[in-house]
Amino acid sequence: MKSDPSNPSRREFLKATTAATSAAALSPALLSAAATATQHAQRMIGIQVGAVSFVDEGTEQVLDIVQERGAVNSLFLAAFTYGRGIAGRQVPGQPLPDHGKQEYDVNFHGGDFASPHENFYTETNLKPAKAPEFGDYDLLADVVPKARKRGMKVFAWYEDSFGTTPGADKVREIDLQGRRAGELCALNPDYRECLIGLTSDFCQSYDLDGVMWGSERQGPLLNAIDGRDGTRVTCFCEFHQQAAKARGIDVQRARDGFTALGAFIADSRAGRRPNDGYFVEFWRLLLAYPELLAWEKLWTDGKHAIYSDVYHAAKKIRREVQVGFHIWHKNSFSPFFRAEQNYAEFANVADFLKIVVYNNCGGPRYADYVKGLASGILRDSTPDEALHLNNQWLGYANEAPLDKLPTVGLSADYVFSETKRALAAVAGTKCKIYPGLDIDVPTAAGDKKTSPADVSAATTAALKAGADGVLFSRKYSEMKLANLSAGGKAVREFA
Repeated sequence: MKSDPSNPSRREFLKATTAATSAAALSPALLSAAATATQHAQRMIGIQVGAVSFVDEGTEQVLDIVQERGAVNSLFLAAFTYGRGIAGRQVPGQPLPDHGKQEYDVNFHGGDFASPHENFYTETNLKPAKAPEFGDYDLLADVVPKARKRGMKVFAWYEDSFGTTPGADKVREIDLQGRRAGELCALNPDYRECLIGLTSDFCQSYDLDGVMWGSERQGPLLNAIDGRDGTRVTCFCEFHQQAAKARGIDVQRARDGFTALGAFIADSRAGRRPNDGYFVEFWRLLLAYPELLAWEKLWTDGKHAIYSDVYHAAKKIRREVQVGFHIWHKNSFSPFFRAEQNYAEFANVADFLKIVVYNNCGGPRYADYVKGLASGILRDSTPDEALHLNNQWLGYANEAPLDKLPTVGLSADYVFSETKRALAAVAGTKCKIYPGLDIDVPTAAGDKKTSPADVSAATTAALKAGADGVLFSRKYSEMKLANLSAGGKAVREFA
């Protein structure tokens, strides 16, 4: 492949490499500095992009923009999703960015934005369907060869969002009252075989550097704590019941426990204080029904087994394919969810982790979470006290008070500390850490909006913490170009 010296990212790399080579005859200090510059130039600088951006703006133009403005050397293409978080144009109701079509795609559907090949799905009744938005357009077939010519890496990015995928209705979770839920069951063989098929399809059918899968879901105990209708917690399907019995878990006791927990949370939200207080009553329920924790562990183990499925499916096709996972933002707010996301364990089945540290939208999101805690199991405390306690649990020393969080967001210090924590957890393993940075992730009117200074500070914080790269998120189609440019400028200045 011929090098392109006009490419800004390539220019930076060549400059650093030349400096390192020339430094062989220089002093040790200069040699060290040159080697460090080379290391920085080789960091993964990624961006998440959906098919609509290439269709609306033209593939070459999008690649020009992300390289020149964002110093991007790696693309994470939204290959499969029924969600608007990583595909489609700007979310309706949010301000349109200064590029792309100046209209909303109100009829967004989603699906497979590449081309599903039937031979990969013979072991499942859950069949990925071609996204109908752009006819025969194949996102990966279009972008991969064009990115390759520029020396860019390409990853297929897909998430746990199956919408109306053919066969999905029979694979959905079952709630406490026996009703079908919205999400698919992680213990259902059709679901797992479909994800194995998707992974294998991407890795064999396209010349990819890697894949990244993400799931923004949590178990029944944490959903109940967060205030979900207690009768809607999942999953109580035949596969979960069979797995529970194999572990010696009494299914009926688990049902009774979640029924009691749902009633307690409903009373807490309504301000009906138990005689001994809210937290004491919550702990009493855990003691009375240890099946609550056992079912949470059962559900979480099922979800985490999928990470292993994805990893081994990709490596079976090509050992050199890089496999990584998107770690949900809830990991930054909930100490309960964080306890279930052990980075050291992830490192056994991951070449990299994209840890979500969206600090701008993180302010309102964190405030909402804390207010929920303070109206539930921590209702004995005020919301401000709940925030102080949660900050201590999570190790946040420099964040805004509760009344300011929605408008000022989380700090660059949060990005730095979360990156350091992740790096420490995977130290000594092959797993790399790529903090996912927030560029114009939508927030409510009056809440924190992204500025160039925010992007610059967060990018610099992640790199100073020692990150192996950064991933500009959630999707290019909602980013303002000035904010993307601030990220690229921070990368180049740091290098």
